[in-house]
Amino acid sequence: MTAMISHTTFDSLDAYAQSVFWAKVLDFSEDPQGPNRPGDEECMIFPPDGGQRLLFINVPDTKHAKNRLHLDLQPAEVGGRDRELQRLLELGATQVDDQRRPDGTGWVVLADPEGNEFCILRSEAERTA
Repeated sequence: MTAMISHTTFDSLDAYAQSVFWAKVLDFSEDPQGPNRPGDEECMIFPPDGGQRLLFINVPDTKHAKNRLHLDLQPAEVGGRDRELQRLLELGATQVDDQRRPDGTGWVVLADPEGNEFCILRSEAERTA
């Protein structure tokens, strides 16, 4: 017997705002049968392919330390890591650290609007070039 991941849950001060941010980042959507609304204590978003879902739940306390778990994102569109970095910053992410190297390898550490770290890696095309 094995277990399967149902969804990944993020503690949030504002579950709705976090679900909106991450839906834009990942091109996910809410359930049309049960849309997320401001003030909802739980907000789930779904990928287009029906795969791994993300759930944001309201908690009373703020983030105090570095994440023990984070998402590593890879650009899906043409344009690569640096173009995706600019898009994520425009959506409201903040840059925490820059680990890009002169040879094009590396990553950038970002934080979502509530301070949860995540990384943006090179695209598949950039890695194979």
